[in-house]
Amino acid sequence: MNTSMSTAHSPWSGTVAIEDTALAVTDTGGTGRPVVYLNGSYADQSHWRRVIAELGDGFRHISYDERARGRSRTSSDYSFEACLRDLDAVLTARGVERPILIGWSYGAALAIHWAARHPDRVAGVVSVDGALPHEWLTEETKVQIRRLFRRLSPLFPVARRIGMAARMSAAQHAEINIEINELLAPAAIDPVFDRVSTPVRYVLATGGNLGGEAGLMESIRANIEPVLARRPNIRVSAKVPSNHSKILRKDFRALAEAVREVAAVRELPLG
Repeated sequence: MNTSMSTAHSPWSGTVAIEDTALAVTDTGGTGRPVVYLNGSYADQSHWRRVIAELGDGFRHISYDERARGRSRTSSDYSFEACLRDLDAVLTARGVERPILIGWSYGAALAIHWAARHPDRVAGVVSVDGALPHEWLTEETKVQIRRLFRRLSPLFPVARRIGMAARMSAAQHAEINIEINELLAPAAIDPVFDRVSTPVRYVLATGGNLGGEAGLMESIRANIEPVLARRPNIRVSAKVPSNHSKILRKDFRALAEAVREVAAVRELPLG
């Protein structure tokens, strides 16, 4: 489905078809700088409502549910590359040019990869406690991840209702988690950082998360420091008191401020 630029100013909610699936998309319309919201691994677009409200009508807000998340349909492909193709499909269908990408957790990695591959198509990135280099994944931790999701699977129906699980099997949940951790190994992510030329602002959480105790999470966050030292376009906007899972709900003002900061760095024509 294609949407022309002439209709992009009007609010719109619907689906964008891609491959064997269809993505639920919401576009507030308007003439402000477009901001595209990229969700956590199994989350849906509802988690961004406070950030969107805080930024208000001065921006155009585009959010969507990834494959099998929220109101989007299931698929035969849940890979990271499929998620990048989904972003391309949404931007094309909605006629979005040079957006600010804001991604939480998994979505932050999507935003960084997209910015590295398409420097002429993005105005900047806000990374919300994600896209952090680390190298803790081993064959043993892969087994632990698969075991964890099997143990959590009875909770999936409830978690889906609050936008924190996908319509996938435990094995599929686990493989998404394993893949993103492999992509965040320094050898994999450092060349991506070095190709990003647009402004990037990090908002970092504090403490632990499900499957990650506080000390481990804080050591992972510290791994961004060498990147900051060599890439002046990448900075930390804020370190906030909420943890990884609560950051969108409790520190939405800091996230909105980071978006404004990126928008102020590079004022680009809206086309």
